[in-house]
Amino acid sequence: KPGEHKHSKETSSLPCMHLAVVACGDRLEETLIMLKSAVLFSNRRLCFHIFAEDSLKPEFEKKLKEWPSSYTKKFEYNIYPITFSVGNAQEWKKLFKPCAAQRLFLPVILKDVDSLLYVDTDVLFLRPIEDIWHILQEFNSTQLAAMAPEHEIPKIGWYSRFARHPYYGTTGVNSGVMLMNLTRIRSTQFKNSMIPGGLTWEEMLYPLYQKYKNYITWGDQDLLNIIFSFNPECLYVFPCQWNYRPDHCMYGSNCKGAEEEGVSILHGNRGVYHDDKQPTFKALYEVIRDFPFEDNLFQSLYYPLQTKFLDTVHTLCGRIPQVFLKQIEKTMKKVYENRVIVYLGANHRY
Repeated sequence: KPGEHKHSKETSSLPCMHLAVVACGDRLEETLIMLKSAVLFSNRRLCFHIFAEDSLKPEFEKKLKEWPSSYTKKFEYNIYPITFSVGNAQEWKKLFKPCAAQRLFLPVILKDVDSLLYVDTDVLFLRPIEDIWHILQEFNSTQLAAMAPEHEIPKIGWYSRFARHPYYGTTGVNSGVMLMNLTRIRSTQFKNSMIPGGLTWEEMLYPLYQKYKNYITWGDQDLLNIIFSFNPECLYVFPCQWNYRPDHCMYGSNCKGAEEEGVSILHGNRGVYHDDKQPTFKALYEVIRDFPFEDNLFQSLYYPLQTKFLDTVHTLCGRIPQVFLKQIEKTMKKVYENRVIVYLGANHRY
């Protein structure tokens, strides 16, 4: 099997939740912060599938080893090389960003994995992964993947204004957070614009890319939009708070779900963790990055975050701090309660 297997002695009774990410170039730190956010808030066991350039592999191993054992016992991980099973590897590599197309091949590579959550490196979990993992249970008999809309409002959406290829629904979908039932993907015949019959996922990828490559801007995300435009019954659409991007607040707040429930998963695309265009996104990233693992979450994560947010109230996204803080506050209370219960149980002081 590709990749090394790291396993801990402690396994919870529930099966592992599988999380996949593809990291190339300078995305090492971002990926580690994403994994850290997953581990910080999750109560169930995690299996990480990290696809990385060879040069990053020792770096990942070194950094993950430095995490305290109270956290490393919550997950196991595999690191895989970047591989493309069909078509021309160099072409796939050049599609949009280096290696991004790797995610299209997950059903083919991870043959023993039933379902997984794929995320971009610039994603941060603000609540336990199990909360999005449960959405897999909501799939009907034809659904095999889930994504959030690319936009809430067609007149300012990218696909609805500029796309030169088919896309899903009225605004397209964003593939930065994607639940996949790999077993179903592997066994489905997909309708397509090339032949009258169906094609398997693997058979379809390269011809589809060849057909549309001159019309696509966002690489593999566009290919996924094309696939689901022909197979809409295969897609479950989850609400925007599960893939909350700068677009949801930089033109005024347009994600109702986040206003009501708070942001569940933050997606800092457009490089916003690393410049000063969206200080609210950057503040969340830095606070999770700098959080010392064993410290108190309220003292060392939530309060510094509130303080940083005070400096962002003059920005469009910063005007709605409760949207960013609501879910993370709930999550921390839960984590804290769980720890207290565990602590009391361990000490038998009832």
